[in-house]
Amino acid sequence: MTVNNQIVNGGDTAPIKNVAACLTLVRSLQNRHPLQPNLGVFAGYSGYGKSVAALYTMNKTGAAYVEVSDTWTKKKLLTAILSELGHPDAKGTLSDLEDDIIGILARDPKRPLIIDESDKLVDRHMIELVRMIAKKSNVPVLLIGEELFPKKLERVDRFRDLVLEWGYAQPCDLDDTRTLAKTFCPNVQIDDELLNQARQEGEGRVRRICNTLHSIANTADVLGRDTISLSEYQAEQGYFCTGAVPSRQRAA
Repeated sequence: MTVNNQIVNGGDTAPIKNVAACLTLVRSLQNRHPLQPNLGVFAGYSGYGKSVAALYTMNKTGAAYVEVSDTWTKKKLLTAILSELGHPDAKGTLSDLEDDIIGILARDPKRPLIIDESDKLVDRHMIELVRMIAKKSNVPVLLIGEELFPKKLERVDRFRDLVLEWGYAQPCDLDDTRTLAKTFCPNVQIDDELLNQARQEGEGRVRRICNTLHSIANTADVLGRDTISLSEYQAEQGYFCTGAVPSRQRAA
């Protein structure tokens, strides 16, 4: 999708602050002393743009990136990582696959491994496998998860002290919302009052703000306008995405 590629690849728009924070975290892991821990955690509520930040960081650092699914087994995790490392047809036992990953990663110690939806690693008892890969390869490893992910890690023995960098995604501020508007609605000048209302109604969540921006752009198109204000948008019964399912509009 063009919009996401602009954010992820840099485009003409500066990344929102969470994107910059994620990249800074990984850069810090890359520049650590070799004897320091190599794990980082980036957590935050759903919709804060963590996955977009991860993809941007992947493109900037050449990281291997995987997103864990609910159905994944240990073998699926290992084969997915190997596929990202350029070995999609790798076969063998779990130990063989683990050794292959460690060997490939260790040959390029600055190349990060980013694992998104890492909450599922704890839930499915796979976090120890990742810990061993990180320990033996010594490459930067970033784990991305939901807001309570760090709390889950507290319950995992031998893990807390291995995390060198902890980061939390923050809700979008007005500057971030302006950045998203320039990317999603490049042909519409949106008043700051309307942008701020979109941000507040969406609780600072990127997904909700972007859904509202889609509605704003459509409304401006219907009105034949290249600028739009809060009062104009409200006069057209403009939609603000809050996470709630909108009710049916009754005919007059």
